[in-house]
Amino acid sequence: MNTQFKKGILDLCILKAVKDQEMYGFEIIDKLSNLLDINENTIYPILRRLTDQRLFETYSKDSPLGAQRKYYKITKEGEQKLYSYMEDWDAFIKNVNYILKDEKDE
Repeated sequence: MNTQFKKGILDLCILKAVKDQEMYGFEIIDKLSNLLDINENTIYPILRRLTDQRLFETYSKDSPLGAQRKYYKITKEGEQKLYSYMEDWDAFIKNVNYILKDEKDE
């Protein structure tokens, strides 16, 4: 899959995952890696960039296993970006499906 295309989709998926539930980095990786071909080397740079863009806020919380964990929480700006991405995604999928259906009908 095209790297830029995948990057945009991962932004969408990460924003949606954190909107549904505040999580720490490994939780996000675990949730998404069950469905997508990703790893921590892919996710952590995206989390840093989205945080730098003020789409996430972070806070630390004690872990039952010792060290504190950094949790990600979506901001209002993050929610707005998520909804914008979702609208773009829906339009993209609709158009691709239209093209594919048209191809089958010929």
